[in-house]
Amino acid sequence: MKVGLFVAVCLILLAVLVIQFSKGTSLFRGTYTLRLHAVNVGGLKVKSGVLLSGVQVGTVNEIQLAPDGRSVTIQLKVYKDFPIYHDARFVIETAGILGDQFVSVMPTSNAPPTLADGADVECQEPFDLQEVARSAAGFIQRLDGTAKKLDDAVTDLRSQVLNAQTLSSFGTSITNLRVFTEQAIGTIKGINDVIATNGSEVGVAVSNAVYFSAELTRFASSAQEMLATNGDNLTVATKNLEDISVTAKQLAADLQAGKGLAGTVLQNPELATNVQILAANLSITSSNLNRLGLWGILWSHKPAATKPTKP
Repeated sequence: MKVGLFVAVCLILLAVLVIQFSKGTSLFRGTYTLRLHAVNVGGLKVKSGVLLSGVQVGTVNEIQLAPDGRSVTIQLKVYKDFPIYHDARFVIETAGILGDQFVSVMPTSNAPPTLADGADVECQEPFDLQEVARSAAGFIQRLDGTAKKLDDAVTDLRSQVLNAQTLSSFGTSITNLRVFTEQAIGTIKGINDVIATNGSEVGVAVSNAVYFSAELTRFASSAQEMLATNGDNLTVATKNLEDISVTAKQLAADLQAGKGLAGTVLQNPELATNVQILAANLSITSSNLNRLGLWGILWSHKPAATKPTKP
């Protein structure tokens, strides 16, 4: 019985030591519960540690999958000695590259209040190396396709643009450009020689141009002064010209309408003929007056050298 009692006490002490130094919650410390909600927990397991700023403050007590299978609830047991504020961030991380996963609590400003027992908190899903590898594989495939398209484009460029005919034409263009530049340089040199030889004449021409520009400016100023001085007279003259134009238009309209003596003569052919005959008789009479005089016409027995006319 003594041996059995000793073995039982040793087993109890061993169990207490195992619980104390394992990832489980201590039997002698009070805890409170927090419920985390995440889309994916990765490889997180029950009894995994809960670390606050790198210090273990609790363990993962339970992991439950939601009925719809779209989220996971993680139940934490946290020691009451370590209050966690409501603005803290919960992230599932991995110890090293291939180590065990744990829940990391990252404090921010530690603004009160603290999380109470049974509080619900959102948790950031862990970094998925496999998903990153798959994304990298897809990116590499797209990069490979882009490189192939670029290679095809370079091949097409070589076959269509950088062929022998195009390169020959490009060489000809370069040669023509060199010849053109040489000719341009020669022309510029000739212009420089002309300017150097006829420097005085060029100076005189420039002076004349400057003088002409000054005279033109002075003429413009004089014209502006004349317009400013005689603006009223020019306005009256313009108004008179407008009145004369209106009168001429009215006179032309009256002539076409047959108004007045001139209009009647233009519209009546018989009267126009009589006016023409009267004008001819007046011309002959004035000629006889100039040749014989008034007394010569009155006392002459000879009839006047005139053609019979209508009365």
